[in-house]
Amino acid sequence: MQEARSIQSEVSGYISNLLRKHFGKGPASVYVTIKRPYITIHFRGFVSPMEKILLDQEEGKRVLETRDFMFNALKPEILNELLAITQLEFTELYADWNLPLKSGIFIGVMGEEHIADPLGWPEDGERDIFHKQLERVSEEAGRIPDSIETLWMSNRTLLLKRSGILVGIEKALIEGGFSEILKLTKRPLERKLLKAAPLNHSLQRNIDEVFMDWNFSQDVGYIAFILSADPR
Repeated sequence: MQEARSIQSEVSGYISNLLRKHFGKGPASVYVTIKRPYITIHFRGFVSPMEKILLDQEEGKRVLETRDFMFNALKPEILNELLAITQLEFTELYADWNLPLKSGIFIGVMGEEHIADPLGWPEDGERDIFHKQLERVSEEAGRIPDSIETLWMSNRTLLLKRSGILVGIEKALIEGGFSEILKLTKRPLERKLLKAAPLNHSLQRNIDEVFMDWNFSQDVGYIAFILSADPR
């Protein structure tokens, strides 16, 4: 347990320094959770002085585009450093940002299917109902996924993987080089649909934040739900 906390602390420090170096300001706090084959890195209090100026001028889209481009450039470095710190080889890395709350998340995925010591669903949680609700949301946004997997990273972080989610027009946009535009369009749409769905009831928890990202080449998407500390 002590070794795990030390690793989490080292990852937290690395991410803080990385963001400070490349954005001019680091986050106020970083929360790291590792549960193979995933790692989630949730940070708060993150907005640079230049970004604040852009946000004050309602240029949030430009901030998101810049962050996404910067993140993609930093991916190899982050993956190498995660391997050095954790001795775990993460092959994929995803990111999303919540500009109003000044927060964000990185999600790392290992190239293995084994899940070590998964947390079960809470007794008062309704997993099947939750999955059905997510299917309806996905259908409204495009199509019902071929599969949905959920994993409790901690009692406050629920990670969701959806496979087989893209429709024809989305695939055409990706082939045409419009992946970034598609992401910036899908995120607010799916957030709106998720907010309207009665997910709090099936989880018996309030949802504080929702993050999402995709691997379009693999037709896979991830959603991270950050939940309230106390049951409803």
